[in-house]
Amino acid sequence: MLNAFVIFVLVIAAVGFAGWVLLKPAPELLQGQMEATEVRISGKVPGRIEKFMVTEGMKVKQGDTLVRFSSPELDAKLAQATSAEDAASAQSRKATKGARQEQITGAYEMWQKAEVGVSLAQKTFERVENMYADGVIPTQKRDEAEANLQAAVATAKAAKSQYDMAMNGAENEDKMAASALVGRAKGAVSEVEAYLQETVLLSPIDGEVSDIFPQRGELVGSGAPVMNIVDLSDQWAVFNIREDQLENISKGKEFDAIIPALGNKTVRLKISYIKALASYATYKPTKNSGGFDIKTFEVHARPLSVVEGLLPGMSVLVSENGTRGGR
Repeated sequence: MLNAFVIFVLVIAAVGFAGWVLLKPAPELLQGQMEATEVRISGKVPGRIEKFMVTEGMKVKQGDTLVRFSSPELDAKLAQATSAEDAASAQSRKATKGARQEQITGAYEMWQKAEVGVSLAQKTFERVENMYADGVIPTQKRDEAEANLQAAVATAKAAKSQYDMAMNGAENEDKMAASALVGRAKGAVSEVEAYLQETVLLSPIDGEVSDIFPQRGELVGSGAPVMNIVDLSDQWAVFNIREDQLENISKGKEFDAIIPALGNKTVRLKISYIKALASYATYKPTKNSGGFDIKTFEVHARPLSVVEGLLPGMSVLVSENGTRGGR
């Protein structure tokens, strides 16, 4: 009887222990995934894909050439802008240089001719003045000689002004205007050259080419994405956690996580970002009484050290005990 009682008690204890083990709630797991900084590469000008210098999965350095575009329209605009610059430069040189030597010589000869006329008119007037004083000629003749002298002097002054203008060249305002046209033409050339530089896209960061969207020979519009480059050195885990589970979650806290894709490798993470998600992620109570809307928060946690083989998209698992035990 004693043996039967002992066996009965042991059976009851075994059944109770098995029930406790089977019915005990398993620790809740928080699942997230790895994300990384991703840069989208696009060009300012439309063009046709001429050649890809990289392929998907290739690692690139900052400044490496990624793709080349072909844009005959920009080449034509550069030729037009260069021609306009040459024309403006020629006009500026002409304004600075002034009149041609032949024009200067002609103006000088006209001035000298006018001076000879002044000399002749002066002598004629002196003779007429003497004859008028002697009463030989009437006043009319004397007035005509004086008028001829004044006209000759005025002609000489006009010829001298033409010669001075030929020597001085264009006005300062004309020179400044010509110089401004040259600057404008140079600006147009610089603008087209800047657009031409955009036909060769360079990598802005060190990273890995994750996606290439168009194919070689396709026409790509201005600002259209060409490829993505992911920075594997800047990764973080993203978790969506209900607010009733945030008791042990705080910014700066460290905890352990498991990466199944890396053979359940344990990684130490540190929380760097906590923010409530929009209303679409809010949990609604199933009953009207005794329940409340539970908001969802997005939590970012960054690895404390470099993890070899870690890639964006990999799952990250954290047990409830793990978040409680972290510091």
